[in-house]
Amino acid sequence: MNNRNSINNRNSGSIRNSGNRNTNISGNTINVDRSRDITINNNRNTVVRRNTVVYARPPYVYGGYRYHAYNPYYFHPYTPFYYGPVWHPWGFFVAALAVTAIVVSVESTQYHYDQGVWYAPSNGGYTAVPAPVGGTVNNIPSGAQTVNTGTVNNYYYGGTYYEKDGSTYKVVPPTAGTIVDNLPEGGKEVTIGNVKYVKFGETYYQPIQVDGKNKYEVVLVEEDK
Repeated sequence: MNNRNSINNRNSGSIRNSGNRNTNISGNTINVDRSRDITINNNRNTVVRRNTVVYARPPYVYGGYRYHAYNPYYFHPYTPFYYGPVWHPWGFFVAALAVTAIVVSVESTQYHYDQGVWYAPSNGGYTAVPAPVGGTVNNIPSGAQTVNTGTVNNYYYGGTYYEKDGSTYKVVPPTAGTIVDNLPEGGKEVTIGNVKYVKFGETYYQPIQVDGKNKYEVVLVEEDK
């Protein structure tokens, strides 16, 4: 597979793995779509911020789309990272929130944020949801990974990216080329041509290896015009 030069040391991590499953602290679980090996036939553009660094490697082209990455493809199986008992994947339902939860309003919609997880009211309780872009909080978990996007540092935790905004942290879309150490529960291993990516939400990640360590790079997906 053809996928670009390495940006090996642009991004560094600080998270430790402690397992691969979540436990329920404050509510009852619903069925969460866990890792699956599926084949994607109909792709659509993903919402990531374009990087200012020019791709030196040609993209992987398949099915009318181009998949750009700076680092060479290096397959390793998707193993969800465990962020601890208070972190929950998207779709996880809780009957009540901890007293540490705060209300965050984004474009007239109210969310609840607690220790790196975003919730929306749902059926008499709360369901973990993707972090709303633009959502701003005063603190993020101490285990957040600092990642360099090529222009600024972002902070990554549980599949969500934050950017420092004064004394607060604002949710931002992932930037193409960003390298993260781990992906949480809720992603899907997808087969595109002869390549396996991990799709987390609407973002594709390419498995890579940096300095002998398995990591993931945010892929830029474009229509092959």
